Amino acid sequence: MTTTDLLAKPAGKTAGPRARRRSVTLIVGCVVTALVALLALTSFLWLPYSPDDTSGGRLAGPGDGHLLGTDKLGRDLFTQLMTGARIAFAAGLGSVAVAALIGVTLGVLAAFAQGWLDDTLSAFLDILIAFPTLLLAMLVVAARSATLSSAVLAIGLAQSAVVARLVRILVKRVLTQDYITAARTSGTSWPRTVLGHVLPNIWPTLAVNLALQFGLAVLAEAGLSYLGLGAPPPNASWGRMLQEAQATFTTAPAGALAPGVLLVLLVIGVNLVADGLRDVLDPATRGRRA
Repeated sequence: MTTTDLLAKPAGKTAGPRARRRSVTLIVGCVVTALVALLALTSFLWLPYSPDDTSGGRLAGPGDGHLLGTDKLGRDLFTQLMTGARIAFAAGLGSVAVAALIGVTLGVLAAFAQGWLDDTLSAFLDILIAFPTLLLAMLVVAARSATLSSAVLAIGLAQSAVVARLVRILVKRVLTQDYITAARTSGTSWPRTVLGHVLPNIWPTLAVNLALQFGLAVLAEAGLSYLGLGAPPPNASWGRMLQEAQATFTTAPAGALAPGVLLVLLVIGVNLVADGLRDVLDPATRGRRA
């Protein structure tokens, strides 16, 4: 055994418990998120009742064929929760896809810009970040209609500025590295340099940010649906369920508690996944663990 091995051994002992705690964070986040995702996937194959079935009786309690009871219109609450999970994931994934497509493109272009063009793009991103998501959603809804796709587009546009600013910072940092200079010296074109060297090196940090943006998108969609700017009836968004159940909370609390708990669980789960991914994918964090 060499001297290097002896010196490395205590460091390994110190990093072990910390690495296990980080692994637990990622595992717990994945399990929580997967359970809600399973509820959403199951809704495509099976539902206890039709989403617009009002034959259950108004504000019926749990039992009599209704696991969580019914709402004020007689619809099965568990059925609404399942379809709401589907809408939450559709909103989260759709918004993140829009934000990633626009944000990465703008961020890379801004990173290569120089002088006044760089300043102009940076100012544009700052203005877009400061622009309220709710106001942007109202503008999109006014131009289109109150649908889930309008909400996804509005949320994605609002989040794209955050992604673009992060990508701009990361790309500018990568462009100063020696391997980028070596790639350019060897005759590699800029598009191939970006695809082969730049994007793979910013992906770990970008993936963590997109995971966080997913949770924010789910919350934003719930807020828009609560205000009537999300998916229209009979789509049972969790935000719409909360809005409809607030008047009957004292007599039928399950109508508000159930979607609220699932919304919190999904956001916490995704944030735990993002936290775990940061520890696993971030090279700086791996270096501190070693």
